[in-house]
Amino acid sequence: MDYCKLSETVDKFGHAGICIGTEKSQILKNSLLILQNENHFKKTFYWGRINGIQADYQIAYGYKKDCLKDRIFFYSLDGLDWMLLPKSNKCSRYLTPLAMTLFEGNPSIVTNVLKNNIPFSPDDKSLEAFEGVMPNELKEEDRLATTVEMITEESLVIPRGGFFKNPDGIITEHPSYSGLNSTESIDLKSYLHARLPRKKWTENLLTRDDYNYSLDFLDPIEMDPLKESWNLQVYSAGHLVILQNLFWPGMTFYHIVDSPHYGSLYIGSGIKNLNVPFMI
Repeated sequence: MDYCKLSETVDKFGHAGICIGTEKSQILKNSLLILQNENHFKKTFYWGRINGIQADYQIAYGYKKDCLKDRIFFYSLDGLDWMLLPKSNKCSRYLTPLAMTLFEGNPSIVTNVLKNNIPFSPDDKSLEAFEGVMPNELKEEDRLATTVEMITEESLVIPRGGFFKNPDGIITEHPSYSGLNSTESIDLKSYLHARLPRKKWTENLLTRDDYNYSLDFLDPIEMDPLKESWNLQVYSAGHLVILQNLFWPGMTFYHIVDSPHYGSLYIGSGIKNLNVPFMI
């Protein structure tokens, strides 16, 4: 969500039970303005908050040119001082899905992830990936980076037309985006994953009769293996759409119908809900 809209969208996320205090939103708004100026970002976004036991992690990101490929993530423990979030590595991508405990709120702490999990026998391919030595310790900062990456890849969405792919391949926010109408806003095909596409463009081509590659180059959430994991609700007499992901409780997207206003926000524990297939 654009940091400039933090104060304006408090009531929108309130429909989903998410509350950001006025004072807190103003602090974040001022600190993210400084972050944007220091890093010369074209635009800066408040990603959300991952709750911890000792402290919470505030997450933000910005970009300079390409709004997908140039994302740089930061985290903060107080909402004032921002630190660069490291890139996820091979070890953290392997261990993070196995970590089922809450975040401590201390980025330097190291925990033994496999100690409290059910013993298992890794296959030969897994051992080859780690040169025969299976890792079991995970630094919380690395876990945080991988968790943010997973949530972004799986549940961060935009409405169709929100992003525009230029002829030179640069992806930018659509300068003349006017929003979804009342019919489009209740169709899952109108919402796209805000990540680089994983499917071939020819496969996405078959999802719509009015396909436009400059707008439909991303993967629609309607084509997810379990599209029932998306919960879409309409509020304010059809003028507000709230979209939530059940795999990542706390990830909420809002869109005001027939307007260019939309945004996403995550506030949760950072633990994936693996029981969704049994809940549907």
